Amino acid sequence: MSDAAIPPETVDSRRVARGLGSTILARMGAVVEIVAQPLYVLMFGLAGYGMYAVMWSTINLIENICDLGMTSAMQRTVPKAASDADAAEALRTALLFGVGPCLAVACLISLYAHDLAPLLNVAEQDEHLLIPAVRIFVWTLPLWAFVEVATSALRARMVFGAEIRLRIVWEQIIRLVLAGLFFFLGMGLKGLFIAHIISLAITAGLCVRLLRQYYRLDLLFAGKWWGDCARHTLLAGLSVLPSNIVARMFSESPTLILNQLLPGAAGASASGLFTIARKLSSVVQLVRVAFVYVMAPLAASAERTDRAQVASIYSYAVRVIVAIAFPLAAVIGGGRYSILSLFGKQADVAAAAVVILVFARALEAMLGISLPVLQVIAHYKHQITASVFGLAVAILAGRELVGPLDPITGITLAMAIGFVTMATIPMIQLYLTENLHPFDRRFPRVIVVVTAIAVTAGVVADVVDIAFVDEVAIPLIIAIGAASIWTSLRLALPLDDRASLGKLAVRLRLVPPGTPVQ
Repeated sequence: MSDAAIPPETVDSRRVARGLGSTILARMGAVVEIVAQPLYVLMFGLAGYGMYAVMWSTINLIENICDLGMTSAMQRTVPKAASDADAAEALRTALLFGVGPCLAVACLISLYAHDLAPLLNVAEQDEHLLIPAVRIFVWTLPLWAFVEVATSALRARMVFGAEIRLRIVWEQIIRLVLAGLFFFLGMGLKGLFIAHIISLAITAGLCVRLLRQYYRLDLLFAGKWWGDCARHTLLAGLSVLPSNIVARMFSESPTLILNQLLPGAAGASASGLFTIARKLSSVVQLVRVAFVYVMAPLAASAERTDRAQVASIYSYAVRVIVAIAFPLAAVIGGGRYSILSLFGKQADVAAAAVVILVFARALEAMLGISLPVLQVIAHYKHQITASVFGLAVAILAGRELVGPLDPITGITLAMAIGFVTMATIPMIQLYLTENLHPFDRRFPRVIVVVTAIAVTAGVVADVVDIAFVDEVAIPLIIAIGAASIWTSLRLALPLDDRASLGKLAVRLRLVPPGTPVQ
């Protein structure tokens, strides 16, 4: 890789589709994680799984605060780096300010574990595990921060598929295998915590190998330690930190709130139930996350050369998101009881939360793709507005809803209202400040066709959910979901959108025979 300036590449729908395909494969680790959850509940019980979920949510929330926004910062600075030295400077800054504070906080939590651990509500039989579990599990904090910064650095180099081995093979499957092994060795819930930290340590080691392929790591200890690139990286991170924190709070804080609202095993079980609902909704959220990962560096690259490219990929992304996310949400919502049966009949309590979350995530996916575009092309000051309003709306909604509704449903609905609000505001800001919006003349037809397909698929899934036993209903629901997404892509998207999917469009017959693909 030369230090010479890198010529800009044309950024179009095909470029987005290439990155998207690799990123969706990389993020399939989230699907592996969903499959693992019923096994964890089976092995460790709902309350034990709830304890693990609360501790992992706490780690995620702390990491998102203490990484100072470095995982987002590199999406803005590395694509604009003129040389390997500048890219290494950005990476060094992200590692120092992203991992360093997490390491310091982990030391403090380990030191004061005796005072902090009793703040969590757990089942009586798990109380003896609290303090040693906190002292062990807290070291996932710096490891997770390193993995997040490292994989963000790879995405900033537009290497979207590099996370496949990390997210699927190591971080999820190895964790599940180790947890199962330790369980059969009689280690109980402690084995799950140990399995988690080992899988993260392996992932961190593999990250170093991948970084060596795309960055000059020898330059990490050479050159200026505080140049323009370092300063811009820190500023970019701090500018998006509030929105990152709020987004993570919407994801993780309900688990902690439910744990505190209900005493003992009830608090742990409620946290486990919400986590189950959140994991199921993450199938829909996967669509948005994949596009966010791709859009941030590509929008930054496109902005260097032609604002029209940004508008084009912005509109394309929204059309494809709508075509996938809404049918998927409708099918999961319709088949909720059969899907929840995988976690045992006790999980039926989370049915309302599943419906709320999957449709809210679909809306967030459509509206929220504006956020990475805003982060890389707009002024820093615009990025905190959505976070402040979204959090305020969620708090106000929570005050009104938690009383009349049960705790899980009330908190879930309040959170959903908040993060949909937070996703909407950046889209409005982009229109008002940059005159950018994704709703071109082709969008109305797309949304009408997708809505018809989603409603039909949701009704059919609901009928299957009621009419068949779970063992039959679950494979049928999966088939309905796949068929509805294919139908939506085939009938709703314009031909050039489908053609941008390349050979995949031909294999899936999304385009007529003989259609040239990009």
